[in-house]
Amino acid sequence: PQYLGYQRTEAALQTYLTLASQDHSAPLPELKKVVKSGDAYSSAGQLGQRLRQLGDLPQSVEADPNEATYDGPLIDAIKHFQVRHGLKPDGNLNKETLRQLNTPFSVRVVQLEDSIERWRWLPPDYSRLPVLVNIPGFTLRVFSDDQHVAMRMNVVVGKALGHQTPVFAKEMKYIIFRPCWNLPVDIIRAEIVPKLQRNPRYLARKGFEVTDQNGQVIAGRSVSTGTLAQIQSGRLLVRQKSGPSNALGLVKFMFPNEFDIYLHSTPTPQLFNQSRRDFSHGCIRVEKPAELAAFLLQDQPKWTLENIKAAMQSGPNNQQVNLSRPIPVVIVYLTAIVEEDGEVYFYDDIYGLDSSLNGALTKGPPYR
Repeated sequence: PQYLGYQRTEAALQTYLTLASQDHSAPLPELKKVVKSGDAYSSAGQLGQRLRQLGDLPQSVEADPNEATYDGPLIDAIKHFQVRHGLKPDGNLNKETLRQLNTPFSVRVVQLEDSIERWRWLPPDYSRLPVLVNIPGFTLRVFSDDQHVAMRMNVVVGKALGHQTPVFAKEMKYIIFRPCWNLPVDIIRAEIVPKLQRNPRYLARKGFEVTDQNGQVIAGRSVSTGTLAQIQSGRLLVRQKSGPSNALGLVKFMFPNEFDIYLHSTPTPQLFNQSRRDFSHGCIRVEKPAELAAFLLQDQPKWTLENIKAAMQSGPNNQQVNLSRPIPVVIVYLTAIVEEDGEVYFYDDIYGLDSSLNGALTKGPPYR
């Protein structure tokens, strides 16, 4: 692949192969409690050596190898390390941070090799990288024509248990402001039907309505036993009305696909503050939806950021705006990714896909 991200990952792999071959350091000892700024910490010197080896403590910063207090440059280095590993950058030395610190370089080598393999799976006919969502990194990137990152934001992806976001590539063709949400049948049966059985007025209270297959409203306030039976059978559907409380938020980005997955905003933006963000039913919630829409519609003068925000807040419901040209959307699964400044970010294998990939590669051709 000619993508710069692939080339940077190859370069980082060589660095980590060297680190793995030269590393003979002992792991940092287990913690009895969280170590915070100013706390006594007998392994502070060893921690400093590890952080310097990883590149989180700059060579220019002096650190006393006999230091027994957790403070000063170690705090900043740990925050930097936490950011690179998808952790809350609070500067506290906790069990999860320690686990990442003690992960052998050989494991990081495998993560980089897996990412190199996955880069090879990207469609080869893209003249540039488009919209790229990295599932384990909980991040969306938009690339400019020169393959540099033009926009970056946090995302929420599908839950690891039962609602995993699939890996695939399609073309985004249009945007919808103030969308309705047509609930998938599996969600209706698993989550809505049991609530209706307990409370026939549940839908009205939550801003839902029952429709037929053509979108005509059948019931909006209370659901009868007969209507409930038709909902359960799939003959009738459930739709959430447009508005600020809609689960899709105020805008969705459509790239038609067999998984019924898309990008959308959310009425619960506080979830973007979490370090691990797998909370959805499979679709991808974006942190900066108006800014993303403005970038994608920048060749249509009418759609300024101000007009986009107005369409989201008070425009017509289900307003569709077609893109001037389709824009590829690629959803990838990279537990190691190398940024433009050369820094390597590592993420947990939340769906176990790296584990499956390694099992297949270990068996050799034909890799089944």
